[in-house]
Amino acid sequence: MVEPLCKYFGNCGGCSTQHISYDLQLENKKKHLEIITKVPIKIFSDKEYNYRNRMDLVFTSNSLGLRKKSEWQKIIPIDLCPIADEKINTFMKEIQSNFTNIDAFDVKKHSGTFRYAVIRSANDSSISFVLNSKSSHIAEAVEKIKSFSKKTSAENVLVTYVPAETDVSTSSDYFIIKGNDYLTIDYQNKTFHYSIQSFFQNNHLMARKMHEYCSEILSKYPTFENNLLDLYGGVGTFGIINSNLFKKVTIVEFSKESIEMANKNIKQNNLNNVEAFAMDSKYLTKLNLKTPLYLITDPPRTGMDPKTIQAIKELKPYLIIYISCNPQQLSKDLFKLTDYKINSAVLFDLFPQTPHSEAIVELVLN
Repeated sequence: MVEPLCKYFGNCGGCSTQHISYDLQLENKKKHLEIITKVPIKIFSDKEYNYRNRMDLVFTSNSLGLRKKSEWQKIIPIDLCPIADEKINTFMKEIQSNFTNIDAFDVKKHSGTFRYAVIRSANDSSISFVLNSKSSHIAEAVEKIKSFSKKTSAENVLVTYVPAETDVSTSSDYFIIKGNDYLTIDYQNKTFHYSIQSFFQNNHLMARKMHEYCSEILSKYPTFENNLLDLYGGVGTFGIINSNLFKKVTIVEFSKESIEMANKNIKQNNLNNVEAFAMDSKYLTKLNLKTPLYLITDPPRTGMDPKTIQAIKELKPYLIIYISCNPQQLSKDLFKLTDYKINSAVLFDLFPQTPHSEAIVELVLN
């Protein structure tokens, strides 16, 4: 047991394992993954704090906060988050000093204007002010945000509208006050843009290590005359980073917005052997993918759809690199991939001070 670094620990509903020494946190996560994979686990870790590059902070009338543990309708006002990137804590203070006595959204009454400040950092940084689309005070809120955008050190400032009845912090209904609607990050000497409104890995330090590791796995195999499928590919990071190892790379992602960005990233990195498709992964066989095939799959927490797993079985990729943020679902999916043996499994701690982690499993066709 250790003294939690965060003064809000126990009240905030966020990171819940700060009272456990970090070495023991890693050991617990390692044991869990070893039970699932039944192979020795190597651990990759980095900063214990100040790692998170995105925070969705809730507006109160005079502050920003996070949801109370076990009482999500209550907000704990905070002035610092120890797991957040230093830049995010700076922007939090900027917002708090400029937005006082505001019309904050009431989650019970579904009324009020200011809902979230979504703060993100990469090579550049962004603040998205999430407003109740049904508020009658939007005009004055937007003027206040415009005034703030001239003072803040954040390069990009957006206004995002969400319905009063939902609890979301991103939307396709937004406009730019300052800068762009995307962020930029460099991985493995490649440049990537991703939408401020979309998912992206919340720990850049560990994401870089994950990409390096996946490239190391692929470099062990005779890939050059083969093809790579980057499944649940997002904006194309895994496929683009490893494109020099393959004859052709195919990126598949359900989100049209992410695929639009993937195509921009393909052009940005001057690649002519990479294609990106917006489609449901259940219909993989319609792409007429060429073999021999290698596969990198990075599904959401819900794992892969049974029809997707069936399609993978039909395609018979020689190697599968399965990236998972949900060990329980990983276990279920591995059980269905009966034609594959686990060659290695590693743990990447993208979420220190929480029970969560990321796993990468190397599967080879029997």
